[in-house]
Amino acid sequence: MRAHMVEGQILPSKVTDPRLIGALYEVPREQFVTPGRRSVAYVDEDLEMAPGRFIMEPVVLARLLQAAAPGPDDVALDIGCGTGYATALLARLAGTAVGIESDANLATRAGEILTTLEIDNAVVVERPLADGYAEQAPYDVILLDGAVAEVPQAIVAQLAEGGRMLAVIDPGGGLGAATLFVRVGGVIGHRTIFDAAVEPLPGFAARPRFAF
Repeated sequence: MRAHMVEGQILPSKVTDPRLIGALYEVPREQFVTPGRRSVAYVDEDLEMAPGRFIMEPVVLARLLQAAAPGPDDVALDIGCGTGYATALLARLAGTAVGIESDANLATRAGEILTTLEIDNAVVVERPLADGYAEQAPYDVILLDGAVAEVPQAIVAQLAEGGRMLAVIDPGGGLGAATLFVRVGGVIGHRTIFDAAVEPLPGFAARPRFAF
């Protein structure tokens, strides 16, 4: 089923990076879903892992990771890591991966799964998602593992010079914009790379804006 996911979903979707393709072949996605959903772990849709929390669909996640282009010396941050699937992929691609999760049970499960898979260059920390994890900043790669209305400045500030941040920006219309943010010369630029409909991360509602 994992090979079918890669060959039937990922490769036809403009994912060409050989390191990423290798990681998708290697990381057992079925370990990161609830036992009752393991038979559908490789379908191309978001899968619920806890009430209101989802593992992002494979094609969208793969395209985000390809745009992030993690290198073997990079430090990567996975915000809203859930049970740790994207963190495990980032650990295959980057030098160090840090996952943060606000749900204590999910954070515990993620740590246990990463330990079971002997992924020793990744760690999961329980904390509010919108804060990021400044203790290990700056990060070469930041992934927001779900849709957000906007990216808080506290997280933007944790992106390294030359760093890449990926987020699906969805202010509430249902179809979000997968967006690449890059810091160059201390300035953050961004562009939309594709449209995507993924489940939201908690704690990222748009800030109220003043109107006349």
